[in-house]
Amino acid sequence: MDQSLVFDLDLINKYDYSGPRYTSYPTAPQFHEGFGEAEYRAAAEASNREGGPLSLYFHIPFCDTICFYCACNKIATKDRSMAADYLDRVHREIAMQGKLFDKSRVVEQLHWGGGTPTFISHREMRDLMRVTGEHFTLADDDRGEYSIEIDPREATAETIALLREVGFNRLSLGVQDLDDRVQKAVNRIQSESETMAVLEAARDSGFRSVSIDLIYGLPFQTVETFSKTLDRVIEVGPDRLSVFNYAHLPELFKPQRRINADELPAPQVKLDILQMTIEHLTGAGYVYIGMDHFARPDDELAIAQREGTLYRNFQGYSTHSDCDLVAMGVTSIGMVNNTYSQNERGLDAYYDAIDSGQLAVFRGIELTRDDLVRRDVITRLICNFVLDFKAVERSWGIRFGDYFADELARLPGMQADGLLEMDDDGIRVLPRGRLLIRNVCMAFDKYLSAGVQQKNFSKVI
Repeated sequence: MDQSLVFDLDLINKYDYSGPRYTSYPTAPQFHEGFGEAEYRAAAEASNREGGPLSLYFHIPFCDTICFYCACNKIATKDRSMAADYLDRVHREIAMQGKLFDKSRVVEQLHWGGGTPTFISHREMRDLMRVTGEHFTLADDDRGEYSIEIDPREATAETIALLREVGFNRLSLGVQDLDDRVQKAVNRIQSESETMAVLEAARDSGFRSVSIDLIYGLPFQTVETFSKTLDRVIEVGPDRLSVFNYAHLPELFKPQRRINADELPAPQVKLDILQMTIEHLTGAGYVYIGMDHFARPDDELAIAQREGTLYRNFQGYSTHSDCDLVAMGVTSIGMVNNTYSQNERGLDAYYDAIDSGQLAVFRGIELTRDDLVRRDVITRLICNFVLDFKAVERSWGIRFGDYFADELARLPGMQADGLLEMDDDGIRVLPRGRLLIRNVCMAFDKYLSAGVQQKNFSKVI
C-alpha cells in the first residue's frame, strides 16, 4: 500500500470545515439518556454470547496544574488525597463490571488516560492493576497492548520501571512543544531533560513502543520554532508521533480563556507549520497513519494499515478491532456489543452511582443495522484509505451502489479535485486526500445529512 502524503494548500483551504474525528460512529452528539444501566447490562450479556477479547479503559481525571490549551475532562488539584476516594470507587466499579464479563475473555488491550494517570501514587498504581487482575483476566505474556499516558513532569525513572513491572508495554509522552516561550504561554513548563529522561527510562525498562504528543497552533509558535522541537524529537526517534491541531474554543473550554488569542499563530502560519511538520517527519522516514498520527514503517500501526487491518476507537488507532471496550471512571466511554455508553461526567454523580451499588452509565446509544453498516464503511476509509465495495457487500448483504446511491453522488467533486479515485470496485483515497479523510467519511454520515450541527466538531485541519 502507498502510504505517502501530499500537502495541497488549495485543497486544504477549500475543504477545511468542521467535522467529526470518528473515534466512534455514531458520534457522541447522538448519545442519549434513554440508554442506561439496564441497556448496558443487556449489551454485556449479548457480548458474552459473542465472546472474544476485551479492552479496558480507566480514566484518571486529576492534574496537578492546568494546561491552558486542554480540552480533556480533568480536575485540577494539589490535593493528592483526592485520588484515594476516587480509586476506591473505581475499584468497586471494576468489581461490578467484572461480574458482567466471562473470565475466559482475555484483556488484550488496556489503557490509563486522563487527566494525568501518574498523578496517583506508586502504591495506588499497583493496587489499581491488582484489583483489575482480580476481576478480569489480564494477558500474562506481554502480547497485549497495555498503554498509559505520561506527563514527564509527573514521572521518574522509578515510576516508569514500576509501570513496566505491573504490565504496561506502551506509553505516550505529552510534550506539545519544547520552546520555553510557548510553554510559559500555555502554563506547561516542562524541560527537555525531564522529557528525555522519561523516554530513556521507558527504553531501559523494555517498553515496546514510545509515542510523543505534540500540538501546533499554540501561542508564539512559528515554523522556525516548531521545527526545532521536531528536529529534537526526531533525533530521539520515538516509534510514533501524534501532532494535534490546537482548536481555540474558549467558549467551550474555560482554561483556554487564559490564552491570549492575539498571540496565536495566524491561520496561514498554522498551515505552514503543518506542511513543515509533514515534510520533516516523512523525510525522517515516518509514515502518515491518519488523523494527526505518524509511525515508523515497521510499527504495528503502519503494518496493520498496509495489511488493511487497522482499527480506530476512542483511544485512537489500534490493531485490536475485535475487542469490546469496557470503560471505567468518571466520563469514560465504552463500546460493548453494538452499543456505546458513557459514565457520569461529574465526580459527585459518579460517586453517587457507585455508592448506591449501580453502574455509573448515564447515556449511550444502541446501534441500528444501518449504523453498523456505515460504521464499517467509515472505519475502512479512515483507517486504511481504501474502500472495497464487494467486501462491504459480502459483510452486510447489500448492493453498495443501491444502498449508498445518495452518498456516492456526493463524491464526484472530491474525485475531480484529486482527493480520491472511484470506480465500480471501490474508493481509493489519494495522497492529496489523506489529510482530508474526515471530509470523505462525512459523505457517509447519516446524522450530518440529517441536520446535526457541524459546529459541534473541530475543523478538519
